[in-house]
Amino acid sequence: YLLDAIRSVFAQTYQDWELILLDDGSTDRSLEIAHSVNDSRVRVISDGCNKNLAYRLNQITSEAKYDLIGRMDADDLISPTRFEKQLAILETHPEIDLITTGLCSLTENNIPIGIRCGEPGDSITIQKLLRGQGGIVHASLLGRKAWFLRNPYDSSIARGEDYELWLRSFARNDFNLYILNEPLYYYREGGRTMTAKRLMGYHNRVKQIRKYGYLELNPYELVLLITKIHCKSMLIRVLDLINKTDLLIKVRNEPIIDESLTYHFCQEIEEIQNTELPF
Repeated sequence: YLLDAIRSVFAQTYQDWELILLDDGSTDRSLEIAHSVNDSRVRVISDGCNKNLAYRLNQITSEAKYDLIGRMDADDLISPTRFEKQLAILETHPEIDLITTGLCSLTENNIPIGIRCGEPGDSITIQKLLRGQGGIVHASLLGRKAWFLRNPYDSSIARGEDYELWLRSFARNDFNLYILNEPLYYYREGGRTMTAKRLMGYHNRVKQIRKYGYLELNPYELVLLITKIHCKSMLIRVLDLINKTDLLIKVRNEPIIDESLTYHFCQEIEEIQNTELPF
């Protein structure tokens, strides 16, 4: 999926960007593919090590030469208008540090199967963050480099580094987020590796709830929230055993009822895949 991910950056209506392809000790052809793109705006960084996502996200902050940093995962796609729309909001709202978008969930064959969007103008509270209801799509963030320098990721966390960062920055009164409720990010989800990542994420989430939950929740609410997460973990294990984890995807997403929206998604994906790359 890496080349299509890169194509989706080249397909942006906003073209004044640099693309940092940061290899985290990959053992497939990812590094070779990354080096095959011949464009002065593309930088490939590799040290041959596997140091986890949080470490690499901090590294991107230190390497980025522009004042804004947008991220995405290597197996996903982004709408051609993503950066243009996010940038327009940040330029007119200097008090905002971060902007997230909604997403369209994709199958491995690029078929749109659902959407997830936050509510426009929705306020972020510590209660929502603790419950994982902030409407934040981590990989769709565009944020000010100065914010990421003030709020680095905890590189000791292997999974759920975003959840910890939201809680920590909110506790410091430094979490000025705008929710753009358009599905401008194409997220590929599913498979057994996703199950393992989700379980690890829940495990780390419990740690952060115990650390930050006292800010707003009483002991009973804390216990109840942690119990719910343990129950979710058990359910995921059961669904994985019977090969029914696809049910989780249906629950997490709203079905796409509007056929014109499905057509729009398919048109954007086709536009991305037809974008020529310089080799």
